[in-house]
Amino acid sequence: MKFNKTTIVASAAALSLGLAACDGPTEEAMEDNAEMQESELDAQAEAMEDAGAPEAEVEAMEDQADAVEDQGEEMADTVGEEMDGNEM
Repeated sequence: MKFNKTTIVASAAALSLGLAACDGPTEEAMEDNAEMQESELDAQAEAMEDAGAPEAEVEAMEDQADAVEDQGEEMADTVGEEMDGNEM
């Protein structure tokens, strides 16, 4: 499972690098912040898993991490673009 998740994250990161050139500095900073928050929550989920927490709790934390990143990316795509003057 960890290999698949790592592969998915690496693929998403590679794809986002292609799009990053279109982002303004505010939007990029907001996206970076969302990714950082997701990484922190994923680290907490991994620590919970290592500590023997129930799988449902670990998955809930991972889902929360994904939701935080998605919400941050969405906010960056709207508010960040507006602040950078790059509305599409």
